[in-house]
Amino acid sequence: MDETPADVLRRTMKQLSAQWLKKFDTAAENLAAYFAQSVEKRSTAALKKILRDGGMSVEFKMTPVMRDVVDATVHQNVALIKSIPAQYLDQVEGMVMRSVQTGRDLGQLASDLETRLGVTKRRAAFISLDQNNKATAAFNRVRLQEVGIDEAIWTHSGAAREPRHTHLKAGREKTRYQVSKGWYDPAVKQFIQPGELINCRCVGRPVIKGFS
Repeated sequence: MDETPADVLRRTMKQLSAQWLKKFDTAAENLAAYFAQSVEKRSTAALKKILRDGGMSVEFKMTPVMRDVVDATVHQNVALIKSIPAQYLDQVEGMVMRSVQTGRDLGQLASDLETRLGVTKRRAAFISLDQNNKATAAFNRVRLQEVGIDEAIWTHSGAAREPRHTHLKAGREKTRYQVSKGWYDPAVKQFIQPGELINCRCVGRPVIKGFS
């Protein structure tokens, strides 16, 4: 009986948030697994074509090492997927409460929610693309090592509006690197794989002895 309307609203919002987060947590597991499996199939098919064009016919299997990489990708994506609604719902609750405090300005609330939803969509799209690149890089590294290929040529995608200068240079110079070790990027002062850094779309072209 001592609850104010604002208290009731806050409690209701938290209950609804908890319900949606529970459903999203369940969906995140399935979505992350589907994502990892889909990327693995696409990257493996693309890699098989590259090797076939280079004179190698290879049938890849789900080895223990590859399974570990897929599982790690799933776990990482589950955490990222869960972070989207958690952050979003907290902000929605804050917007609703501010709307109540300012006299129930529903027009402003609708505008705020629309703006926030757009940001959330963009963040989800960014996470999807970035994780796709990272997963593809990890899968290709394992697959190439499994068939005894440990040298590749850094290839710049040319798709980014603001490309990393070191990556662009490496692509132009057709820089070779060890697949197991990665290429040393002087900009970040560490060895990396193509597609590993945020928003990197570079790829590695395997060097096949006698054909490349």
